[in-house]
Amino acid sequence: MESTFQQQIEKAAVLVEALPYLQQFRGETFLIKVGGSAMDDPDLVRRLLRDIVFMEVAGINPVVVHGGGKAISAAMAKAGLEATFVGGLRMTTDEAMGIVEQTLSREINPGLVKGIESYGGRALGVAGNSIFIGERLKGWSQEEKREVELGRVGKVVGFDLSTVRAALSSEVVPVISPVASEQGTKLSLNVNADLAASALAAELKVAKLVYLSDVLGLMQDPSDESTLIHSLKVSEVEGLIEDGTIGGGMIPKVRSSVDALNAGVGKVHMIDGRISHSLLLEIFTESGIGTEIVK
Repeated sequence: MESTFQQQIEKAAVLVEALPYLQQFRGETFLIKVGGSAMDDPDLVRRLLRDIVFMEVAGINPVVVHGGGKAISAAMAKAGLEATFVGGLRMTTDEAMGIVEQTLSREINPGLVKGIESYGGRALGVAGNSIFIGERLKGWSQEEKREVELGRVGKVVGFDLSTVRAALSSEVVPVISPVASEQGTKLSLNVNADLAASALAAELKVAKLVYLSDVLGLMQDPSDESTLIHSLKVSEVEGLIEDGTIGGGMIPKVRSSVDALNAGVGKVHMIDGRISHSLLLEIFTESGIGTEIVK
């Protein structure tokens, strides 16, 4: 009996610890970018979506931008197309773009919306090309030491956020795919989900931009989780890129985070989506769980 009471007391203590954060962020907007191998585990996805519903019930306005790189690669392979990357960006032919849209906007996106609704939340699936305006992007080839054409790949240069703002004002969670409408042609462009998320976060000036992926956060030594960098200032970023601490695909993610912070985003978090309830642990506990980037 005593152990049962102790467990109940501990549960109450968790709620009390969360109280100041709930008070601080009530009415604020958080942008959550979901990607990595956490999306491959249905149990983890369900827990994440339940956490998002919890946030919405607690008075926070979540916006979700999702990736789907592994699913796209699998669908391309099934269609006999080879996935080619330049500087971390997927070269996207007209045929591949059809697969990207099918996978993101008509498979992954509706699945996430259905998951939120299954926990009593309200969500709206939003095809990115209805809100993102893009222009084509070239990639830098390390092998050839030159810029190369990537096809239907773009970056976000403008927005039509009427749908997103209407959803937020109605306490509905927008779930957005990283596809843009090309300025001038209206063709769909494949956009890196991290860069789409940071651009949208900057435009909305959200209180928090959270990247959920399959790494613990930024580490001094990527092979040693005990070297996790718990907090990082914008002024420290370029030094860590120069000395190689931040490398590879983390470079554009961190630099876009800096741009978002400079544009008015309150704080950026990088956390491991494979850890159950990592979203709630990072936001509603004193110690946190991943890396935060602040001004």
